[in-house]
Amino acid sequence: PVKPLTDHQRGMLGAHRRGLFYPFEVIDWLTYGPGSESNSRPLTSWPQAPRGSFQEWDYNEEQNFQPTERPWGRNTANLVVGLIKNDHPDFPKGLERVLIVGDSTRTMGSLGEEESRRVIAAIDLADERGLPVEWVPISSGARIAFDSGTENLDWTARVLRRIVEFAENGGVINIIVDGPCVGAQSYWNAEATMLMHCKGALIMTRRGFMILTGRKALEYSGSVSAETNTALGGEEIMLPNGQAQYQARDLLDAYSMLFRHYEFTYSAPNQKARISTDDPGDRDFTESPGDPDSGFQTLAEIFDDTHNPGRKRPFAIRTVMGAVLDSDSQPLERWNHVEGAESAVTWLGKLGGQPVTMIGIESRPTRRKGQHPVDGPDTWMSGTLFPESSRKIARSINAASGTHPVVVLANLSGFDGSPESLRHRQLEWGAEIARAVVNFDGKILFNVIGRYHGGAFVVFSRDLNEGIRVSALEGTYASVIGGAPAAAVVFPREVDRRLANDPRLADAKAIEDPAVSRSRIAKIRAELQSELATEFDSIHNIERAKSVGSLDDIVKAGDLRKYLTDLL
Repeated sequence: PVKPLTDHQRGMLGAHRRGLFYPFEVIDWLTYGPGSESNSRPLTSWPQAPRGSFQEWDYNEEQNFQPTERPWGRNTANLVVGLIKNDHPDFPKGLERVLIVGDSTRTMGSLGEEESRRVIAAIDLADERGLPVEWVPISSGARIAFDSGTENLDWTARVLRRIVEFAENGGVINIIVDGPCVGAQSYWNAEATMLMHCKGALIMTRRGFMILTGRKALEYSGSVSAETNTALGGEEIMLPNGQAQYQARDLLDAYSMLFRHYEFTYSAPNQKARISTDDPGDRDFTESPGDPDSGFQTLAEIFDDTHNPGRKRPFAIRTVMGAVLDSDSQPLERWNHVEGAESAVTWLGKLGGQPVTMIGIESRPTRRKGQHPVDGPDTWMSGTLFPESSRKIARSINAASGTHPVVVLANLSGFDGSPESLRHRQLEWGAEIARAVVNFDGKILFNVIGRYHGGAFVVFSRDLNEGIRVSALEGTYASVIGGAPAAAVVFPREVDRRLANDPRLADAKAIEDPAVSRSRIAKIRAELQSELATEFDSIHNIERAKSVGSLDDIVKAGDLRKYLTDLL
């Protein structure tokens, strides 16, 4: 005798034949733990799986959306909805979420009234209980059939509206793309995670893709297609353009990453994360090793006038960020793969045991990837924001609003103003930073660790939001423009006046060889221009910025961690 397979086991086999996951298989992974009584073992071991529980929800005969008790695999819609909770050491009451998982075994998760009504009900449940939505979608898009048509599009539009309302009101939808997402599902993913106001994360695996039209349909219609659906809208497309935020090897790796993401971002009513760390708040981060590639043996040398006069030598910002954050909590980098945004670094980490978003500005030149136009820079210059960097920072601030504080470590000379940057919406994305700062709910701790000039001063001004605290390390610089460009561009007549009164000018003009004479005069002028730049920087120092109210505090480099943790 052969024991008959259950609905759950048959569904799992059917999904695996397509190289995809089965919804209750995902639920099994999430609830499997010591002493669990799941009705099957996970196919792949997941070390240190958090103990969890799942309660499926569905419509009953009276069309009430409520908990349901039935064997796994008896879902009548092309997706599964329920409440899931996992233990977590940082959250005493556990991580509770509303879970939506697509079902590839039922017409490839096509979307119609039954599916749309359940998604809307799931979002309503999350809204009512103040919980995030966790979504693992698989869908071939709006249902195409002989017995239904445009009404399916109307139902997907109703879901779209509910997602927009939920996200704009601060609701969180986290999405893992580990399979096909076509048409309406791709737009649902976009409305939930990709726009400026969205707080949710989108994690993408190697076999996931988000497309509007399948490859075969594109080819049939004569449109431009690709060799595979993954090449059309997989991670190679969605990570570099910033629409996907994290990259994972597979579904289990994606969930491991999502639980790390929850450590810094999870929020539920009457529950806050435990604030604990073994890293002393008064630790001097400058004693940490520096970046040998930049020539700094310790971080203290970056903030020392002898080793770094004028704070102009390049250094690796990630080294500084890692030293300032708690050493007993591994940070998570968001939007790491966005091309053109390499000059901005956004980390989720902990400072004094408190989850924070830390933003750093890369302080060394970075080589560009791929081809670039002749009217744009051939490298991303240090301390400079380019369009995609500005976009990344604005999204990071919006995502942290109302969730946890933002800490900015700024060595920032301003926005790039090349034709390429202006063509690629530098003004728009720079303005989005200011908008994010104005609307931010919580604290923004902005600290100048090098130089701080230009329009960047405006978008992080303490006058934009009462929650901003602006500080600077001793010996740093803050002004409308740096001394060197000021002397060269703003005050060239003053340089010429000083040159005319310089006694060395007559001797230089007296040289018979015209080429030598011009070279000597140019050398004298360069010296005078450098002196004027130094004079300008000495006037527009950090002390002056504090005296006129642009800064709140001036901090010793070794005291930065204590200063920030005390404020937090």
